[in-house]
Amino acid sequence: MELRIATCRPLPEPDPDEGPLLAALAERGVRARMVAWGAAGEDWEAPVATVIRSTWDYLHRAEEFLAWVERAARAAPLWNPPAVVRWNLHKRYLVELAQRGFAVVATECLERGARVGLAELLRARGWGDAVVKPAISAASFGTLRVRTEVPGELARGEAHLARLLAERDVLVQRYAPAVETSGERALVWIDGALSHAVRKSPRFAGQDESVSEAVPIAPDEAALAEGVLAGLPALAAKLLYARIDVVRGAEGAPELMELELIEPSLFLVQRPPALARLAEALARRLGDA
Repeated sequence: MELRIATCRPLPEPDPDEGPLLAALAERGVRARMVAWGAAGEDWEAPVATVIRSTWDYLHRAEEFLAWVERAARAAPLWNPPAVVRWNLHKRYLVELAQRGFAVVATECLERGARVGLAELLRARGWGDAVVKPAISAASFGTLRVRTEVPGELARGEAHLARLLAERDVLVQRYAPAVETSGERALVWIDGALSHAVRKSPRFAGQDESVSEAVPIAPDEAALAEGVLAGLPALAAKLLYARIDVVRGAEGAPELMELELIEPSLFLVQRPPALARLAEALARRLGDA
């Protein structure tokens, strides 16, 4: 069985999952190789299945990336599939999920070219500190925390928001102080079930990712994650993997920060059974295909 694992070259940062996944697949008889999704010499018309993993530069070429997704999926199975990728690419999905009644960190989605002042928006929403970031993003690209009580930071945030809006859609989110205490939890879901979680430290533009070893998933965190996925029946039935990032809100209940369905790190090194589960799921799907 042959499999392409879609990545990008050069990688903006190392992918700790890459080596262990290749080894686990080889143990199961899968001939897997890493291929940059934008590689000009790759034959994407060949009937070889592809799993999307570390395609972390797509945010700079979103339309080209979507065209590649469709092209690869026409030739052979692609995981996660195109419908999932299209829906999850733009973070307006957070506003959609909030409108459907899920607990989501308070989020405002602004369209490219909008003339919106950050101070005005924060006053209208009754927020203090905020996070400003592109609506299509990865690896904390363009993500800025604005601490309104620090002299000069609001002006810095205003300038950052204006620069982003000149080029792209933007999210402004209420800052969640719990990321500094209980922390942001990244819940990993593989092949139909939650596998494990890690605690992520706050990360903004230019910073490296810092995560813990595997940590237990609290029952209310699991309930939120499973509820969100179950609320997307047309998509969830086709998912191979997902990552559900949550944080405790002001009342102590978990809120969704992001639902990562395209190329999330799955922290497989922290949880070997999750690595085995993903490799086995891929081998099974390849056999079925």
